[in-house]
Amino acid sequence: MADTPHGGHGKPPTRGQHWAAFRQSPLLPAVVLVLILAAAAGLFAGSYTYSMANPTPRSIPAAVVGAYQQDRGRAFLEGMEKALSASVKVRTYDSVARARRAIDEQEIFAIFDVRDDGRSVVLDVSGASGVSVAQVLAETAPAVGRRTGVAVTVRDIKPLQPGDPRGLTIFYISLAAVIIGFVGAIQLSVHARALTPPERIAFTVAYALLGGFTIAAAVDWVLGALDLPFVESWLILALTMFASGMVFTMFNTLIGRWAMLPTWGLMVLLGNPSSGGAVSWPLLPSVLGAIGQWLPPGASVSAQHTAVYFAGHQHALPFLVLSGWALVSCAVFWTWRHRHPGSRERRPAHAAP
Repeated sequence: MADTPHGGHGKPPTRGQHWAAFRQSPLLPAVVLVLILAAAAGLFAGSYTYSMANPTPRSIPAAVVGAYQQDRGRAFLEGMEKALSASVKVRTYDSVARARRAIDEQEIFAIFDVRDDGRSVVLDVSGASGVSVAQVLAETAPAVGRRTGVAVTVRDIKPLQPGDPRGLTIFYISLAAVIIGFVGAIQLSVHARALTPPERIAFTVAYALLGGFTIAAAVDWVLGALDLPFVESWLILALTMFASGMVFTMFNTLIGRWAMLPTWGLMVLLGNPSSGGAVSWPLLPSVLGAIGQWLPPGASVSAQHTAVYFAGHQHALPFLVLSGWALVSCAVFWTWRHRHPGSRERRPAHAAP
């Protein structure tokens, strides 16, 4: 006859004991990661599809000059607003030259020059301002002209560079800087955990400068896709990588091993679709178009876009946004550096255990 289990060691584990053992095992974080990755996959596909799959005009600022108050001119402009669901926001200018300066300042996307008492319109679009917006306007205007009896001529006065016919290269290089920026910070936290806070910031600066240089060199010197203003583009990419890396470092300081979640959400799920790089901001959902310029990916695309296509008309806002994220992230990391899972303050040798 087999011995009957007796005493505390013979009792089967309770449900609470099973749960306690599960929590202390590597299975719990693995299960959590499976659920997070599944949700992230859906959110990733959904965010990009929502913003980019079916771009729709929402607010396209455009200039109008000439005989726009004549009957045919008014009929044509009203037809454009109707065809584009009132998304064209017309601003009047007293000359084509002033309107072209507004394009250079990226205040407008096109010029409607109404001529011959409203019988003809010359539509000047700017592919460099946003190829998707230029395409929408160039396709819509001739059709409206035929309906209203107005002859329409379309010209691209600010075309994209030949090596970048779809205007996506700036988006790709900015995306690379953003992703490699925080991946680099992740790798530092894994493979160089013992770095002190000043060393961690210094190495983030180092890989940002070197990484920005190699991105710019690959696109310009090796592939010839874009003729970059090299030093300016390099420094924009480096600042983007540094800001992205320090954002992860900040979250790693605040919430530890789950820092990838807010970093990915901020930079990839929200920041890249709203950056205006793949789809111009007038075609994005209004919420994304409004917030994109305040996030590092959007600021990077904007600064790079102006540097490449609108030399001499650079704006301060993108640099302030990138610098602001970098400085805030550095300040948070430095203030709570003792909480960072890898960083440790350097101690005198005699104080070491």
